[in-house]
Amino acid sequence: MLPDRTRPRPGTVAVHAGEPRPQPGDAVTTPIACTSTFTFRDTAELRDHFEGRLERDEYGRYGNPTVTVAEQKLAALEAAGACALFASGMAAITTTLLTLLRPGHHVVLTADGYRRTRQFIATFLHKFGVAHTIVEPGDIAGIAGAITPNTRVLLTESPTNPYLRVVDLPAFAAIKRAHKGLKLIVDATFATPINQQPILQGADLVLHSCTKYLGGHNDLLAGAVVGDDALVGAVRELRGVLGGVLDPHAAYLLIRGLKTLELRVHRQNTTAYRVAEFLEAHPAVERVYYPGLASHPDHAVARDLMRGHGGVVSFLVRGDEATTSRFIDRCTLARIGPSLGGVESLIEQPALMSFYELTGEQRLAIGIRDNLVRLSVGVEDPDDILHDLAQALAPEPSP
Repeated sequence: MLPDRTRPRPGTVAVHAGEPRPQPGDAVTTPIACTSTFTFRDTAELRDHFEGRLERDEYGRYGNPTVTVAEQKLAALEAAGACALFASGMAAITTTLLTLLRPGHHVVLTADGYRRTRQFIATFLHKFGVAHTIVEPGDIAGIAGAITPNTRVLLTESPTNPYLRVVDLPAFAAIKRAHKGLKLIVDATFATPINQQPILQGADLVLHSCTKYLGGHNDLLAGAVVGDDALVGAVRELRGVLGGVLDPHAAYLLIRGLKTLELRVHRQNTTAYRVAEFLEAHPAVERVYYPGLASHPDHAVARDLMRGHGGVVSFLVRGDEATTSRFIDRCTLARIGPSLGGVESLIEQPALMSFYELTGEQRLAIGIRDNLVRLSVGVEDPDDILHDLAQALAPEPSP
């Protein structure tokens, strides 16, 4: 007997949600609406549109049919009311924060996060009178204590970058509910809606760099804000002013990527766990950071709140910066690159890739050690990935 299904599962949603049937010309895939503007039949239709009787596209900066399909598909995957897509993940986060914050407001954000997000808050928003406080992701009491009457945004990643901290979202949501006007925003790029749906755990808005897992093929730039209609509508309104819109060609690639999201993420979850176990047992590795391992500080939270633990494994090579660089250079399968979540495995030494301009002392102050490695596993055969890591970690031959 087939189990009862009140709604389609994520894999089915990823394939079908948001796409009207039939498509023009009975096509299987959503076409690319390659146009910058949309014409009106007559002035009566124009009046109907602006007076709210007719919902339709008007100009490419405000909407596009291909982009709309991608937005509806992602909203469905996150069990949310609406989605607004952007030209990049940073366009999504900056536009969202500019929508919600005013001079005199305060932001609480968790440590171990994407450096450009932290940079935007600490430098750009600071110039306009927005204060901020940084608290460790697992410090629930510290988060609660950092909230002030002027705090309007509680911002976290989960898992974080690069140490993959997993926050207790229900606890964060409880803090949010105790303070009127406070919004909980979760950057869930590393989780994807396959592993976790923060809206269902109390978040107001979910952010994604769609460049990563959602696109999944290292061939597009995009960002997303997902949440209820009113909040996303406000962000979308500012998007139309600032102009960080997604191109319909990139939206088409994102739709394609989302259709295989569940398949890819399940494969990457499984491979990353095997990689993490292998690395944790290897004598050339000092420490491994992966939420699926019992040794990770947030393993219990991840086990309770996530369906899978993602395709990124961070670890410390036993040795100095030069030793770590030699290990990375000996990898033949994973390519050196700054992104993650694609079908190709990518590897990086954050001290060089993302924080090269900082001194060693400055890097240590934000937790970036010279021997830290971040590996994003792709969808290659897991045994091939493990073999490549094994040969790269093997003792170097004597000269």
